[in-house]
Amino acid sequence: MRILILLLAAALAGALTVFSFAPYRLFWLMPLCLAALMELIQREPRRAFWLGYVWGVAAYTSNFHWLYASLHDVAGLPAAIAAPLVLLLPAYLALYPGLAAWVACRIDPRPWVRYLVAFPAAWELGEWLRSWVMTGFPWAAAGYSQITESPLSGYAPLGGIHLVSYLVALSAGALMMLARSNMRLRLGILIVAALLWCSGFWLRDVEWTTPQGKPISVALGQGNIAQELKWTPENLEQSLLTYYRQVAMTRADLMILPETALPLFLDDLPIGYLTMIRGEASRAGMALASGIPRRTNDGRGYLNSVVALSDPKMPYYAKDHLVPFGEFIPLPGLIGWIYQYMNMPLSGFSRGGANQPPLLLAGQKVAFNVCYEDSFGEELAGPAAQAGMLANVSNLAWFGKSEAMSQHLQLSQARSLETGRYMLRATNNGMTAIIRPNGEISAIAAPFTAQVLTGFAQSRQGLTPYMRTGNLPVVLGCGVLLLAALLLGWRRRGRH
Repeated sequence: MRILILLLAAALAGALTVFSFAPYRLFWLMPLCLAALMELIQREPRRAFWLGYVWGVAAYTSNFHWLYASLHDVAGLPAAIAAPLVLLLPAYLALYPGLAAWVACRIDPRPWVRYLVAFPAAWELGEWLRSWVMTGFPWAAAGYSQITESPLSGYAPLGGIHLVSYLVALSAGALMMLARSNMRLRLGILIVAALLWCSGFWLRDVEWTTPQGKPISVALGQGNIAQELKWTPENLEQSLLTYYRQVAMTRADLMILPETALPLFLDDLPIGYLTMIRGEASRAGMALASGIPRRTNDGRGYLNSVVALSDPKMPYYAKDHLVPFGEFIPLPGLIGWIYQYMNMPLSGFSRGGANQPPLLLAGQKVAFNVCYEDSFGEELAGPAAQAGMLANVSNLAWFGKSEAMSQHLQLSQARSLETGRYMLRATNNGMTAIIRPNGEISAIAAPFTAQVLTGFAQSRQGLTPYMRTGNLPVVLGCGVLLLAALLLGWRRRGRH
């Protein structure tokens, strides 16, 4: 019975993490949820892995429950298949919290080693691993809960989201030590914690990059076209007309349309449509880019691309980091049969390739990324160094009226902080937004409405510390801390 109660407590602590992220943004809740996990593994260290695992399953299920809407409501997968598939992702991701808890309990039983050294380092190494193993899925990393309300968000330009995640876990460890220390040690911990968080306030005001040139006016299209209608032949004309009208009624230096806004291959557009939409942009003196699938040069595959339609040469960016199961089929011989039950067009995209140059639009070098790609800070740091601003095109109509689009917005805010650049987000149904280099939202469109969001953005130059170093310092630092904890535990066991 005692073990069951502890497992239920772990599940509750994990499930509550959903409120620490957007749209709720209760950033202070994440350190408390991690501290609760630490308390549970302290009470039952022999069950540390399972306590961490249950915490993780509950956390990732509550955060990613919208996957069910994608698979069942939109893609049409039967509930009997969709529900187990939704649980597969949390079941896998939960391995990392489970292993972090197990490692922290096996290294050294002393509270200060466990809470301040071993657990924060193991936790962050786990978050880093899950950001790239099997193509990676870094959503709901602890650091995102701090963007942008928390003082800890000020550390993002220094070491990226992984440094922020480490500091969240360290803060949770400090909370645990306060309950298990004498008065003198408590005072020391409080002073260090206060310095850490107060320094974050100061770092938030540091400008790591500088303006370049004059601000430009930007317009971001949001068509609000339902996913189940987007690819049907009878609704094709309406989709094309929606975005044509938005372009025709807009006056800006630069306009961006969302991911696959034009739901045809580029060379399959109706005769004259491209000429018409280009003409409207030209009359307004406006550079125009749109998400649209295009075939590879050899004609054997297709790309999820953003094409500069206003440029006669039509340069493009093609998505490189594809979503498994959604944009490519892993192990098609094993799981390909599932797709016969699903309405999922274009599920076999080709990769666009690394080191694609930014697009030159309205005199600005714009580094594009498509949807899920802005989950990977280190991958965007290189393109951002070559560009003055970032742009993300997305289509989150797959996930219904859920927290997914707000969570995605928070990821984009983190990328702006890490790179010190504006992020222009053009989405099909939300959250279309202009994000400042400090991660704050300059303008945002109401979700689930058809409209054009207008505002201003300015190119930036210079590199943040994170753009220079990437994740390496944080990963190496956590590795060194974990090794130090191992040595401390080994020495202690040697004395006994």
